[in-house]
Amino acid sequence: MAQSLELLLIQFLMPDNDARRQAEDQIKRLAKDPQVVPALVQHLRTAKTPNVRQLAAVLLRKKITGHWAKLSPQLKQLVKQSLIESITLEHSAPVRRASANVVSIIAKYAVPAGEWPDLLPFLFQFSQSEQEEHREDETSNRVRIAALKAIGSFLEFTNDGAEVVKFREFIPSILNVSRQCLASGEEDVAVIAFEIFDELIESPAPLLGDSVKSIVHFSLEVSSSHNLEPNTRHQAIQIISWLAKYKYNSLKKHKLVIPILQVMCPLLAESNEAGEDDDLAPDRAAAEVIDTMALNLAKHVFPPVFEFASVSCQNASPKYREAAVTAIGIISEGCVEWMKEKLESVLHIVLGALRDPEQFVRGAASFALGQFAEYLQPEIVSHYESVLPCILNALEDESDEVKEKSYYALAAFCEDMGEEILPFLDPLMGKLLAALENSPRNLQETCMSAIGSVAAAAEQAFIPYAERVLELLKIFMVLTNDEDLRSRARATELLGLVAESVGRARMEPILPPFVEAAISGFGLEFSELREYTHGFFSNIAGVLEDGFAQYLPLVVPLAFSSCNLDDGSAVDIDGSDDENINGFGGVSSDDEAHCERSVRNISVRTGVLDEKAAATQALDILTAAHAIFQSHNEGPAKAREILDTVMNIFIRTMTEDDDKDVVAQACTSIVEIINDYGYMAVEPYMSRLVDATLLLLREESTCQQPDNDSDIEDDDDTAHDEVIMDAVSDLLPAFAKSMGPHFAPIFAKLFDPLMKFAKSSRPLQDRTMVVATLAEVARDMGSPIAAYVDRVMPLVLKELASPDAMNRRNAAFCVGELCKNGGESALKYYGDILRGLYPLFGDSEPDDAVRDNAAGAVARMIMVNPQSIPLNQVLPVLLKVLPLKEDFEESMAVYNCISTLVLSSNPQILSLVPELVNLFAEVVVSPEESSEVKSQVGMAFSHLISLYGQQMQPLLSNLSPAHATALAAFAPKS
Repeated sequence: MAQSLELLLIQFLMPDNDARRQAEDQIKRLAKDPQVVPALVQHLRTAKTPNVRQLAAVLLRKKITGHWAKLSPQLKQLVKQSLIESITLEHSAPVRRASANVVSIIAKYAVPAGEWPDLLPFLFQFSQSEQEEHREDETSNRVRIAALKAIGSFLEFTNDGAEVVKFREFIPSILNVSRQCLASGEEDVAVIAFEIFDELIESPAPLLGDSVKSIVHFSLEVSSSHNLEPNTRHQAIQIISWLAKYKYNSLKKHKLVIPILQVMCPLLAESNEAGEDDDLAPDRAAAEVIDTMALNLAKHVFPPVFEFASVSCQNASPKYREAAVTAIGIISEGCVEWMKEKLESVLHIVLGALRDPEQFVRGAASFALGQFAEYLQPEIVSHYESVLPCILNALEDESDEVKEKSYYALAAFCEDMGEEILPFLDPLMGKLLAALENSPRNLQETCMSAIGSVAAAAEQAFIPYAERVLELLKIFMVLTNDEDLRSRARATELLGLVAESVGRARMEPILPPFVEAAISGFGLEFSELREYTHGFFSNIAGVLEDGFAQYLPLVVPLAFSSCNLDDGSAVDIDGSDDENINGFGGVSSDDEAHCERSVRNISVRTGVLDEKAAATQALDILTAAHAIFQSHNEGPAKAREILDTVMNIFIRTMTEDDDKDVVAQACTSIVEIINDYGYMAVEPYMSRLVDATLLLLREESTCQQPDNDSDIEDDDDTAHDEVIMDAVSDLLPAFAKSMGPHFAPIFAKLFDPLMKFAKSSRPLQDRTMVVATLAEVARDMGSPIAAYVDRVMPLVLKELASPDAMNRRNAAFCVGELCKNGGESALKYYGDILRGLYPLFGDSEPDDAVRDNAAGAVARMIMVNPQSIPLNQVLPVLLKVLPLKEDFEESMAVYNCISTLVLSSNPQILSLVPELVNLFAEVVVSPEESSEVKSQVGMAFSHLISLYGQQMQPLLSNLSPAHATALAAFAPKS
């Protein structure tokens, strides 16, 4: 075998193509012989020519790939020793490289099995010695690449304490190799080092330790080096980005936030060279870093970025002026609270940039303004008098790019406006209609989005402009060229928004041709168009109500067909085809490219997924269908048929669909069906619904399974998990609301899976989701919640002190409902609850909604067990935070409690009459409070009058005439 193989290897290296092909065929046949591995090892060690030794190593790698476990321990030891000898003693760099590639492949199989524990130090030593001893060898950098790749193979399996400590010791060595390679111009080796850092960052094991600091400083050096290749700099910036995403607490701990931003912010001003790949542009990569840091480290990011923007907006260089507004636009989402506090200052920078002589600065300012409009609500709208005129001017800009971004800013800004838009309506619509008629397609699309926002804000005031808009939309609704379908989709979306503004009476007579055009769009095979068409149907169903009956037979099947679409595409790339498994496949002496990990079954998110989500939402037209068929000859049987079809789709979606957005929408739609029709409508599906909900809570449904075959991780996975669990958590309160105490046996099955999300190791969002769900279930299920009080109360009390306002708010709501419905089980916690709630009434609590829910909790406790509350201490604290400021759903609980105490002439409440009179006056003039609440406090006020008569006169004289009149109007006459 050994002799014949050597002859074949020599023959394969001959220049004669026929001889090569014959040798390759023979080699493939010999590959099936178990003795081929020892023979290849022998030639790796003893062949006279480097080319034969190199080819032996290449073939050895191919044979071992996937088959390492089948080798005997003795043979494994032989391979290991031969490779180490080859790497350390071999004079030929190509042979050393080929041998290191074998090590890289074997490490993937040997390390998980605990084999070769001494290999890692050897590889580090090898990678460094190559740099020091073989500098003159032109191919030595490839050897180091192979060594570094082999090192990377160990990362996935490095998880225990000893291995972690050992690996940390080698990080300075990797940095040293990278610096030396960059100094000698071998950037491709340094890039491999960055790939290792990437793996270190994403590893669940704490591999970085204090090395974070040195890695960041090295990455910042490379990021700032203009003499390096764009790809090298991009890789360095990506390391900072991953650290900001996965290890942001380490950045904070080592005080690295400001050093990073001092490099990243100026990179926003760096221009891309002509012909360079935009994906590698340093300004784009730096923007991603700043955005990620703002989302995770807002408190630390805002001050230095704001300082950079304040200084750079005055810079003589227009690129720095552009960077100034780009930076504050980027951080708008993450630094919301800090931006709101400095809103006038940041607006001054951006509105000034809208007047800049350079169009790209004005474009960046328009983008930033759109970001403000999207994330800084509702505060941004209060500046409409200064902002809207600037946007109007920007719509006339000579640059189409500035115009397009200005339409985006206008659409985002107007979305949350109301009657404030009316003074600007005529000039706005004049510009928008002109643009819709005469602009290029891309501008028309953003223009339609802006018109939609204006229509939503203006409501009935939009009617004078609707006819012209609808006439123009007819043109877009019949476009069929591929390049025009996006515009048609936007027009379809706008049509639904206009219909909502002008109402049924005006839309119903002219609607049939629009519906016909929308339905015809389904035949154009454009997912985005179908997605927006489903949204259009949803809007029209809401506008027409029972008038939508005529369209149901056409529309419902389209929604069903979209829900049942195959929602992804797959790429199947595998380096291990049958030929390679059984033999060697194509044999090459320089086959390094095939060392890369194979990728199988990569799921690719497509527009179909958005279409399915829209179709699922569109099936809410079930409400209209149900009402219609109940009043027609088809009767309840037809309504039940539609409900059955819809529920089957939704339940199947919950368990089988692999897209989380679609599953979340299905859950939301089921909640709406339960709320609209009650338990009797969904009772036949309840068993399957509970099973599907359990599957989601246990994170075992199809959409929650990791894609084991894919090397691609969804960057938005955490956000998607939050979206889906929010939707799932809404199901439990819907069940409880429809079933009341009868929900108890089902809740017993769901409780433990739900509480898994309340562990201290889970994110804040998970814990507050659990607390909110428990609160709503307690409210609607009633007394059976008592069985869970002892298990739930410690969690809720802890969340009262959460650093997150939403967690504190939900916890306050929850303790109130637990006390209201928990009976004797909750009574023993009253002292702990009052101590936990007390800080929420003080000046240290910045959130009004938290304070409102704390007031609601105390009110419920008083109503259930007034004798267990020290009213003389609690009531003054309670009245001090009233009236309610934000969460008016707490109004009935709070004011009913106070009114009940007054009507019962409780002596503790009667000692606070001056405060009560002022409070009652504030409540009755509030536009936020219901007439029911106002009547309640009116009765209490009337009771005070009956008790104290003329003694009340000085208190009443202190009220404004409007307050006094309003109080008199709600006080029943005796």
